[in-house]
This record gives sequence, C-alpha cells and structure tokens, in this order.
Amino acid sequence: MTTETLLRLGSFLAILAVMGAAETLWPRRALSTGKGRRWFANLSVAFLASILTRLLIPLLPAVVAAYGQAHGIGLLHLVPPPPVAAWIISVLVLDMVIYWQHVLFHRRRLLWRVHRMHHADLDIDASTGIRFHPIEIILSMLIKLAVVLVLGPPAGAVILFEILLNGCAMFNHANVRIPVNVDRVLRLFLVTPDQHRVHHSTDMREANMNFGFNFPWWDRLFRTYKPQPDLGHEGMHIGLNIFRGREFGRLTRMLAIPFL
Repeated sequence: MTTETLLRLGSFLAILAVMGAAETLWPRRALSTGKGRRWFANLSVAFLASILTRLLIPLLPAVVAAYGQAHGIGLLHLVPPPPVAAWIISVLVLDMVIYWQHVLFHRRRLLWRVHRMHHADLDIDASTGIRFHPIEIILSMLIKLAVVLVLGPPAGAVILFEILLNGCAMFNHANVRIPVNVDRVLRLFLVTPDQHRVHHSTDMREANMNFGFNFPWWDRLFRTYKPQPDLGHEGMHIGLNIFRGREFGRLTRMLAIPFL
C-alpha cells in the first residue's frame, strides 16, 4: 500500500469517525430514515466505486503529478513559481475545477442522471459525502488526471487536495449543529454543513446553488451562492421528489438510478 493511499485512508476513517460522533451528539435535523441502513448502503457504494476506479484507472493523480514534475510537463513548469505559491495555485485550481465539474453534473442531462444517486439520499449526513455513483467517481478521476497533467502541480499538493476534498465532503454533508456565529465566520473560509445543506433541497432552485465542496468563494464569485434555505434548515425537504421509496435505499436500486 502506497504512502498516499495510507494517508488518504487514515484521514478518511478519522474524519468519518469524528463527524459521525459529532452529528450523533449534536444533530442539526431529526433523521427521517434509519441511520444504520443508510450508512451501510452509502459506505458500500463508496467502497465499490473505489475498487472499480482503481481497477479501471490504476494511475493516481499524485503519480501523474510526480511524472509531470520529473519531466517538466504542465503549465506550472513553464515559468515555475516559488514552491509555496505552486502549492496554493494547485489546490485552488483543482478546487475550482471540482466546482465546475459539479455544476456540469447538474446542467447536462446525462451527467445529472448519474449524479441523481447522490441527491436521492432522503437525509443528509457525513455518509452522504461519500455517496457517489461509481460512474461519477470514474469520470471525476479522469477529469482530475487531465487537469493534473495540464497544470503540472507538485505531487504533495495533489495529495493535500485529495485529503481536503474527502474530508470537506464529509464535513459539509454532516448533520451537525454549528452555532450560528461560528458558522458565519467559518463559511468565509470553508463550505459549512448549513451552507451545503441548501444544495440538497428538493426545491431544484435551491439544489442548483452552493456547488462548492472545499472553499466557498467559487459560489460567491460565479453567483451560485444561497446562504439559507427558504423553509429553514428544520423545515426544508431533503432529496429528490422522485426515488423516495424505501427500495431506493438498497445498494442495487441506488446503482440503478442513472438508468431509470
């Protein structure tokens, strides 16, 4: 097992455990479905997506970045910035790409059919942050590999970004109550659970807002920011107006959603 894999797996398990405990102790909303059943299904689809992606695309973004560094491939090698600047630029560019990827998965019909599985969760908590269809994970990996090859970021910056992306996805999907004053400051730097929860509204006018995963600036910059849901966080409805039957909580039916 590579160092990158160990770092990502260790941080993933640690953040998942911390957020799972936090949302149990300080829940933001009452759950409408059983947590154990949902977590089993969401973790199962995440595990399946990870295995399929590694089988179909054995190259990791950090490996491609290291190859680019060794051979001077990528825009950052044309006029090399200072190392710290290269790391900052790399993380920011990769995060902005993930923002636009998310927007694209909402605005293109075929991609939305795949992304619907993520939004079909009837509750939103830390496990929703890793609930993505294997097709979406594979497409996302291809996009990241292409960006890394073109940009030429440091391998360490790519690993840092991957850890941030996984960690922030679980954090901003968590069903955890954060004091309003803390949230107001925190969302200046990170996408908070209250900010991202708006994106999981059954009202598509709200679901087509707040696309950011790590940093909140892209939504403000590109005018897709909505601070609060119209019905409030306790009153808003989570999920889609379709796929609300209990059977869609089973792994096989979740995987079938893009084709229904």
